[in-house]
Amino acid sequence: MTAWTEDELSRIGGAEELRIASYRPDGSRRPHVTIWSVRVGDHVYVRSAYGRDNGWFRRALAAGTGYVHAGGVEKDVTFEEPEDDVHADLDAAYHAKYDRYGQGIVGTVTGAHAVGETLRLRPRD
Repeated sequence: MTAWTEDELSRIGGAEELRIASYRPDGSRRPHVTIWSVRVGDHVYVRSAYGRDNGWFRRALAAGTGYVHAGGVEKDVTFEEPEDDVHADLDAAYHAKYDRYGQGIVGTVTGAHAVGETLRLRPRD
C-alpha cells in the first residue's frame, strides 16, 4: 500500500470538497458524490452526513475500493474504518475547516454518531 505524498495531502486538505466514487463488482466506477473531507496527519478521512445507510457510504464499505478527486489530485483508494482514537482529532479538523457553514451542517459530520460513519482513504498502488 502506498502513502499520500505531502503535496497530495496539502492539495486534498485544502480543497473545499472531494468527489468520491466506489467501484462496482464488474470494476466499473459508480457516479461520484461530492462530500467534505479532512486531513489529519498523513491521512485523509471522509464522513457520511446521513449515517451508515447513506448510499455512497454503504457502497464504499461493500466495495472496499474507489476513486477520489480533490484539489487536482485523482487517485484510486481503499476505504478503511479508522481506529477509535482518531475521532476527536477528526471532529476538530471538520470544525476548523467547515464551521463557517454553521453548527447545523457541521453537526451532521461531528460528534459521537460520526464514529461509525467515518472512512480513511488510502491511496492504492
